[in-house]
Amino acid sequence: MADTRLLDPAVLQRLSNIELVAKTVVDGFLHGSHRSPLFGFSQEFAEYRAYTEGDDPRYIDWNVLSRTDRVYIKRFLGETNTHLMILVDCSASMGYGSAGLTKLDYARYLAAALAYLSTRQHDATGLVLFDEEIREVRPAVYRPRHLQGLLHMLERAEASTGTNLHVPLQALGRLLRRRGLVAMISDFFVDADEIVSSMRAVAYQGQDLVFFHVLDPKELKPDLSTAALVEDMETGEEMEVSSEYSRSVYPSLIDAHVEEMRRRVSGEGADYVLLNTSQPLDLALREYLLFRQRRR
Repeated sequence: MADTRLLDPAVLQRLSNIELVAKTVVDGFLHGSHRSPLFGFSQEFAEYRAYTEGDDPRYIDWNVLSRTDRVYIKRFLGETNTHLMILVDCSASMGYGSAGLTKLDYARYLAAALAYLSTRQHDATGLVLFDEEIREVRPAVYRPRHLQGLLHMLERAEASTGTNLHVPLQALGRLLRRRGLVAMISDFFVDADEIVSSMRAVAYQGQDLVFFHVLDPKELKPDLSTAALVEDMETGEEMEVSSEYSRSVYPSLIDAHVEEMRRRVSGEGADYVLLNTSQPLDLALREYLLFRQRRR
């Protein structure tokens, strides 16, 4: 297991810059995962995969076989590198955080860790910051210095206006020249139909998608003990909410939205991962690596 202290968002928030955050998260995660042949990250090879009939036995790792009694093949960089485009939602609702850490902070940390990990894997990596429009974009390329530009983009990211998922997904047609992976990080406070209609064009281009659904713990389980006036951070609309509504009605609504997201996204052949901003980032990184492995 990864050292969750190194992956705890509250600890990461105290670090001086996002590059240090990315390095801390990835190094902490890999330090906890290095014994698992699923995630091999030495400089000699890119990663392992299980041996299947017909594989060249020259690439069997005999040291792993002697330790685990399992047969794994080394996969080298030329076989495994790919394109990753990361889309980060910078809409106003992403600025919410019940304990200091906002959803956008969490999304920035996750995006930085994915970019750092992807670059370490010699993958071409790109980044899109969006709300109602595309705010900033860098196409997917592989150059060591390119990572610095991506991290600086993330440091500048601020929560702003509304959300339009069509905009970044439609832009992928000109940003991705070949088949690759697309990771969207958002709180997805939109109708599931909008998400599905937006992603179909991208899937039609042959891109593989993973949706990281980032929510604050108080959004998942609110604890209002009295009536409260709540404000929509994107529209400014206000609504009075009773404690009874918070306890009995809202949980079923958010659970239904999450389940609908999971069902509809999975039904379109994409991956879906629900993330709580109070939880360490190892789940997200592990899910990304599994996603990357499955989609090659």
